[in-house]
Amino acid sequence: MAERAGVRPGGRSARVQQAVHQAVKCLEASAPRESLTVPRIAATAGVTPSTIYRRWGDLAELLADVSLSRLRPDGEPPDTGTLVGDLQAWGEQYLEEMVSAPGQRALNDVMASADLERRQCCYRYGESIMATLVARARARGEAAPEVAALMDGVVAPMTYRLLYDPEGATPARLSVWIAGVLRWA
Repeated sequence: MAERAGVRPGGRSARVQQAVHQAVKCLEASAPRESLTVPRIAATAGVTPSTIYRRWGDLAELLADVSLSRLRPDGEPPDTGTLVGDLQAWGEQYLEEMVSAPGQRALNDVMASADLERRQCCYRYGESIMATLVARARARGEAAPEVAALMDGVVAPMTYRLLYDPEGATPARLSVWIAGVLRWA
């Protein structure tokens, strides 16, 4: 989600976001998801429901924001010593996370968001990872395709499968996508 003008990073706004996100995560862990409501989340977070409505608009947008924070990369992708290995290692880890029930829920929450910027964050996360892998490969002296080629040839088919055919999002298919993009690049 884009930062609003005048919002101080680390200020009250950040504390509210952290408290509300934590409340959603705690409530999801302890009760069926269908039982989540804005008033219940607000009470758990120690804020008023109007605070949540003012910041997120509705429950769906709040859940999308929480899910987006879960999709944010935790750190650098694995370094295996080759671009092929790096792509495979990162992709397998990502697939494993995203075919799980929480991963599928996170993807669905973000894609259901009406906030285009929030949905585009997923693209930017993938683009950032691909840029890291390309830079790393080139620093090792490997030939590496452009980031856009990796996004189109690896991340796009992986995302499509995760959204519409999770059982088809396999490490074997990932290997085929990687080989294809590297062959044509």
